[in-house]
Amino acid sequence: MRQYLDDMRALARPLESPLDLGPLLDRIGEARFVLIGEATHGTSEYYRWRADLTQRLIAEHGFAGVAVEGDWPDCFRVSCSVTGASTETPREALHAFDRWPTWMWANEEVVDFCSWLRSFNDVLPRERRVGFYGIDVYSLWDSLRGVLGYMREQRPDDVAAAVEAIRCFEPYAEDPQRYARATRLVPESCEDEVVALLGELRSTTDGAPDEFVARQNAEVAAGAERYYRAMVRGGPTSWNVRDTHMADTLDRLAGHLGAGGVPAKLVVWEHNTHIGDARATDMADRGMVNVGQLMRERHAAADVVLVGFGSYAGTVVAGDAWGEPMQVMPMPPARPGSLEALLHEALERPGLPSTGLFSFPPAHEQPEWLRDRLDHRAVGVVYRPELDGWGNYVPTVLGDRYDAFVWIDETSALHPLHLAPAAGEMEAYPSGV
Repeated sequence: MRQYLDDMRALARPLESPLDLGPLLDRIGEARFVLIGEATHGTSEYYRWRADLTQRLIAEHGFAGVAVEGDWPDCFRVSCSVTGASTETPREALHAFDRWPTWMWANEEVVDFCSWLRSFNDVLPRERRVGFYGIDVYSLWDSLRGVLGYMREQRPDDVAAAVEAIRCFEPYAEDPQRYARATRLVPESCEDEVVALLGELRSTTDGAPDEFVARQNAEVAAGAERYYRAMVRGGPTSWNVRDTHMADTLDRLAGHLGAGGVPAKLVVWEHNTHIGDARATDMADRGMVNVGQLMRERHAAADVVLVGFGSYAGTVVAGDAWGEPMQVMPMPPARPGSLEALLHEALERPGLPSTGLFSFPPAHEQPEWLRDRLDHRAVGVVYRPELDGWGNYVPTVLGDRYDAFVWIDETSALHPLHLAPAAGEMEAYPSGV
C-alpha cells in the first residue's frame, strides 16, 4: 500500500487554473471524441473543471459540439440559444428544463459555460458555431411532438406516421411507467408505430439542419420505446439500450456536424458510469456496456479519450428518492481502502495538490495502483449518505477505465436554478446515473 501512495504522488500534477490542463490537452492530441465524466450529478467543481477543459478544446482544438447526458429537445433549445438561432438567453433556455432531475443542467455552472459559448459563437460565421446537444433517451413525448410539428410544417403529405405513433401512446397519458407496465401485461406495444415513423424520416432526410433535428427526435422516440419496454422487465437490457442509443447519437451527430466526409470533433459530458469503459468494472460481469466502451470499440484508440473525476468528501445536490425534492447533502469521507481514500492519504501532505491531474502512461508502464481493482465512488441523482459505506462504489481498474483522471479532495454542491420538485421519468438502471 505504501508503494501505491508513493506512485500516486509521483504521477499527480497540480491543477490550479485552466492553464494547468496543458498535459491533458497534450494527451488528447488529435482525438475526435473527448468524454469527460463526473462522479456525481451534483458537484460544482466537476462541472467547472469540465467546462474549463471544454472551453480550451473548443477554442484551441476546433471541437464543434458539446454532447451531454440530457434530453434532445431541451438541449436543442439551449443550442439555439448559444448559436444565436433564438433570442433566448442561455439562462432562460436552461431554466425551462422541467424534467426531474432538473439540477443536472439547470444550474449556475452550466449557465456560466453556455454564456461563454454564446459569446464565443458571436464572432464566428453561423456555420462554424458550436452547439449544445442532448444524447439521452428519455424524451419520448417531447420528441414525438417535435416530429409531428416538423411533419405538419415541412411534409404535410407524410404526417400520418407521426399521428399514428402519437395516437398509440395517447392512452398512457404521457406516463412512461404506465406504458411500460402495460407492455408487460399485454403483448402489444407501440414499437411498430415508432419504427414506421423512424423509417419514414430515415428514408427521406438529406442532412439539412431541420431534417436532422426531426430525425433525431424520431430516433429518440424509437429508443425510448425500447428503453421503457425493457426497463419494466429488469436486468441490464434497458441500460444497454440507453447507452447504445447515446453512442449512436454521438456518431450520427459527428457525421452531421462534419465537413467533407470528415466527422466533427465532439466533447461529451456524462457521469463516470457512462464514459468510463465498462470492461474495466464489474458492470461487464453483469452484461452491461456503456458509451465509453462502445466509442473505444468503434473508433481508433487515438480518436477517443476518456477523462474521469473523483473526490474524497464534501457536499452534493441529490434527492433521497426518485422524484423527491433536490437538496444539498453531505458526502462523507470515502470508504477506507477505496481509490478516493488512498488518493486523499497520498496527497494530504503539505505542498501536494488537493486538486490534481493524472494523465495515464501506456498500460505497460502504469504503476500498480492503476492496474489493480479498487472501489471507485459513484453517486447518482438518488443518494443516501448514511448508506455510503455499503453502496455507491464501482470496482474499477482505473488505468483501463480512463485515459486521465481529475482529483479534487473536497468538493461542494452545485448551484441549481430552481429547487422545486419536477415531474420525473423512470429511474435509470442501476442507480440513477
